[in-house]
Order: sequence, then C-alpha cells, then structure tokens
Amino acid sequence: MAEHGIAGVADAGAFLARLTRLDRAVPVRLRSGSPGRVALWARLPWGVLVTRNVAGPGPGDATVSAAGLLSALAEGSTELPPRRDADWRWPLPPARAQAVESVASTELSRLAAAAAGTLREVTAGGLAGRAVGQRAVRDALLDHVALVVTPAGGSAVEVPQRLVQAVSRMGFLGPADVDNPGTRVCVAGRWVGLSAPYGVAWLQPVQNLTVMSIGDHPKG
Repeated sequence: MAEHGIAGVADAGAFLARLTRLDRAVPVRLRSGSPGRVALWARLPWGVLVTRNVAGPGPGDATVSAAGLLSALAEGSTELPPRRDADWRWPLPPARAQAVESVASTELSRLAAAAAGTLREVTAGGLAGRAVGQRAVRDALLDHVALVVTPAGGSAVEVPQRLVQAVSRMGFLGPADVDNPGTRVCVAGRWVGLSAPYGVAWLQPVQNLTVMSIGDHPKG
C-alpha cells in the first residue's frame, strides 16, 4: 500500500480545504523535497500555481485528487489516494528563485479586497451605465497589474492581480488581525511569484507568439 507520507496534517489540510473550495475536482501534486518536507502543488482556476511545504517525507512524486487526499487526512488514513499522474499537465517554476522586494502582507490584503469590491460594484451596477458580464470584469481585474517593483539595478517586475488573489484566497497571507511577516516578490526565469508566510503563488507570463503562414514554416 502506497502512503502519502504527510506528517503535517493540519498544514496540508488547510491548504487542501481552501483549494477544494475553489475547485472540487482539482488535482494536487506531492513532491518530496528536502529531508522531512513535502511540497503540495496545485493550479487555481485562474491559471496560477500555488504550493505549500509541509512536514513529512511524502510519496516521492505523485498526483492525486485534492478532495480524495483531504478525505484521507480527515479520516486519519496514511494511504495515498488513487494516483492521477496523467492529470498534471503544467510545468513548475525553476527551483532557484530570487527575491527582489518585500511587500507588507496588509498591503496585498488591501489590494485583493479592493479588486473584490470593484467586481461586486461593476457586476451590480454596470460600467458607465452599461451592463457588463461578471466573467469579463473578473478577467480584466485578474490581468490588471496590481503592483510594480523595481529592484536596484534591475528591470521592473509586474505583479498581476492573479497572484494577489491567489495568496489571498489560499490564506497564504495569514490572519488579518496578526502582524504577519512581509511577502516577497520573487522571480525564477520567466516566472513571477509571491512568497507569502504560508505558501507561494507562481505565474508564468504568456509568451508572445509569432504567427506565420504554413508555407513559410520550416516544417510546413
């Protein structure tokens, strides 16, 4: 019988509970890392990867149902749910990342709340007197650059609302009434991340694609 190898049940349970509230059918990938630690990875409905390291040796590298793993932990079972490795179809950011700036978690909470308020307001009252669909407003807000940081001697790093919503909705910023540590803006290759007190969110910006006719394609 394969075991999930999670010892930090409370930490993993908090991650999985938030995750399944956003998407009941989402898969979660477990990757054993440093001795005694396992990373839980998942992809949120708006295209952001989120991860949290918890105690335990883990199963090596396995993808399972997040809901199934949450149920196993709640029941006190050590058994790994049926594997769904084929359901994981996304690359992971490079292991080596560079922190370029630290932002107060309270500021990120404020940005997340402001975006949620805008969504409610525009959905209810429209924009400039015109009705606007909730999904159109939501996508526009998620793509909005919420924060720009410019490290000394480096290029500006844009942090879209997608990342801000990820660390907020997953509870990575910590309790609102506690003086939590700052959240680091990180880069790893083309990836941009927010490393918050209780987890990390990563986004790989969409690459510009070159369109060419089939006749001009070298393999056309």
